Amino acid sequence: MKMQDKVALVTGVGPGLGKAIAVTLAREGASVVICDIDEGALADAQQAIEAAGGACLAVRCDVSSSDEVSNMFAAAVARFGTVHALVNNAALVPNRPIDTERRNRFYAYMQTPVARDTLAFTSEISDAEWMRYWGVNVHGVFFCTREALRLMQPQRYGRIVNIASVAGTSAKSAHSPHYSATKGAVIAFSRSVAMEVAGANIFVNVMAPGGVATPDFNAYLDGIGDAGKNRLWQGCPSGRFGTPEEYASTVLHLASDEHYLVGQVVSPNGGSVI
Repeated sequence: MKMQDKVALVTGVGPGLGKAIAVTLAREGASVVICDIDEGALADAQQAIEAAGGACLAVRCDVSSSDEVSNMFAAAVARFGTVHALVNNAALVPNRPIDTERRNRFYAYMQTPVARDTLAFTSEISDAEWMRYWGVNVHGVFFCTREALRLMQPQRYGRIVNIASVAGTSAKSAHSPHYSATKGAVIAFSRSVAMEVAGANIFVNVMAPGGVATPDFNAYLDGIGDAGKNRLWQGCPSGRFGTPEEYASTVLHLASDEHYLVGQVVSPNGGSVI
């Protein structure tokens, strides 16, 4: 029970990684505060956490709003007294039809012998699209981290795990430069904060996963057929994406007391970035 008597707050608990993280922490003894903007996904995650034996507070929260984040932390304190561990998982990911088209164009370009030319991704991104990603993926991480530190610093204890991506450490997601930029920013922010607060026994680290076998990505794989999947696996030596539960086990370790990691980027990715 690595999280016994701890309170963990997990953002973005929709189907896939966030829900798996929250359930894993609950199974290890944590009381869990969860948030999402999708109320159906929020209710589903709460049910799964309670079925795993965990106490749960579910809050609808848009992490890009500092007011909503402040209200969520106030609710967490009212219910459980404090927050010991924060997992900043909420993020926009490139999964709209235009993102799928860009991804397919990028993979085809990288895997077939065609003449080199620009792929024209960055020049197609609008101001609104760019700012939308920063609002959730970066501002949301800052707002939640700030509120968490206001609790963790006086108690001289805390664990913060920020979920980035190999997109922030490599060109693996060149098809989504706005997403890559935000995940790189999360890594830089995490390292700075880790240096700042480690002396108060608050450890800040990053998990930068490779591909996650979420329902959305599994649907994408089904759509590209065997030939498309085989081309995709050329860039991933393990020949598959990690399951949400595999990634959640890494987050559990970083959220626990069983390590001496400060400001590190841990990247389970099946060998796609070595």
